[in-house]
Amino acid sequence: MYSSQLLKGTFQTIILKVLSEKEKMYGYEITQKVKELSNDEIVVTEGSLYPILHKLEELGWVTAERVTIGNRTRRYYSLTKSGSENMRVKIDEFERFIQTMKSIFNPKLT
Repeated sequence: MYSSQLLKGTFQTIILKVLSEKEKMYGYEITQKVKELSNDEIVVTEGSLYPILHKLEELGWVTAERVTIGNRTRRYYSLTKSGSENMRVKIDEFERFIQTMKSIFNPKLT
């Protein structure tokens, strides 16, 4: 697993990307999808996830909807159009960052 310091700046982008793959998802589902896609290398805890989701909701990038199934209520999150646009910007920015890091760590390869 990667250190929390290394991942801290990428959680928003990761969550936006995961939400873009499905119409709506609830918190536990998001954490499990991140874990699955990263081959258990990235674990998003509930303590990290919900503050990020609330921030994304404040930004208007995500909407939340309460759904009651039987006696259980879940909060489902969906990506907005603005969230989708900002996800692409964040992914582009992160890809440029990776290239910059590669240039620093392996200047002979670039």
